[in-house]
Amino acid sequence: MKILFVVNNFFSQGNGLDESARRTVAALRAAGEEVRVLSGPNLEDPNGPKPEYEMKKFHFPLMQPILDSFGYAYADWHGPVVEEAVRWADVVHLEETFFLHHAAMNWAKKLGKPITGTYHVHPENIVYNCLGHKGGYLICQILYRYWCRVFYDNYKYLQCPTDNVRERLERHHVKAECFTLSNGVIPDRCIRPVLPPDNYLDENRPLDVIYIGRTAIEKDQPTLYQAIRLSKYAKRIRLHIAGRGPKLAEYTRMAEKLYEDGVVGYKPVVGFYNRDQLRELAAKADLAVHCAYVEVEGMSITEALQQAVVPVIATARYSGTATYALDERSTFPAGDAKALAERIDYWLDHPKERWETGFRYAKSMERYDIRRCAKALIEVFRKAISAPKRTKRHYTSAA
Repeated sequence: MKILFVVNNFFSQGNGLDESARRTVAALRAAGEEVRVLSGPNLEDPNGPKPEYEMKKFHFPLMQPILDSFGYAYADWHGPVVEEAVRWADVVHLEETFFLHHAAMNWAKKLGKPITGTYHVHPENIVYNCLGHKGGYLICQILYRYWCRVFYDNYKYLQCPTDNVRERLERHHVKAECFTLSNGVIPDRCIRPVLPPDNYLDENRPLDVIYIGRTAIEKDQPTLYQAIRLSKYAKRIRLHIAGRGPKLAEYTRMAEKLYEDGVVGYKPVVGFYNRDQLRELAAKADLAVHCAYVEVEGMSITEALQQAVVPVIATARYSGTATYALDERSTFPAGDAKALAERIDYWLDHPKERWETGFRYAKSMERYDIRRCAKALIEVFRKAISAPKRTKRHYTSAA
């Protein structure tokens, strides 16, 4: 089976969408499938690996500096390469809903190739970064309806990483058959020791709280900073912010102010970590917090959960990350700093329970094994290739 993945920026680092695409392509290839990628150039390493079908980077007038700050780049969509790529494929899989993907979709329709896709981005992820979370509601609705009618209605199958995404699509009655399937995580051994360290119950040791994810408006790191001010453990908290993004400078300054104001006793650590460094950080952490109010799946926190750290995750209308929470003690309403402070204090009040629960979280990650997800996705591709054209609207539960 020849599978074509279409993605703007396959080699981008620090972008969850592109990291997920790389993991999935690798897993499909490991399962014996022939996969090629239609994408823009490798901007991270011009001398490194390249997509099988390479497009030039497209520069947007005026907007390019903003896109660069997001760590995002668009691929050009003109020329014969798109047709060549689609002609090669048995099935065309679209990772996004932008210009290159529209061109690939049009060629797939002309050539009678089945189209599948993965839902990776809410319109709010884009619009809120430009207009703020209190603006752009109408624009988001228009953009979402455009995606549904122009893209998703032309897909055979649409992968929804969480039920939260699938239910939203159902409300818009898209014609693609929607199914819930995680993007999957790379299996990683837990390096946290079975027994806690000798100083685990020491009331003077620092308590490491980590936040893994882009520094962007919808990730809402400021709610964590407000919660720390309300926590009775504030003086002992050592905050780690792992990520980069358009709000990096602003949010770093806000985190540092916690220390300057005497709220926390340790200067916050802000930086970008590779996979090995994240593993080490998470294995020593006391809590992992995720505040995003717009999040398709939130794969950024899975590395932490594999290392047996207990999470506290925001629940919101357009966030599916709370899927990972094992019970309500690990969730709080998005934007509610007081509720978050209460959850933080609860877990820090119960160190023995926290340690044991962390290993339950590590065990829970097995169901999201990328190999399992790739196997399910392969079956979807086979069904898409063999399925006749249809006009009915279909919805299915978890694959």
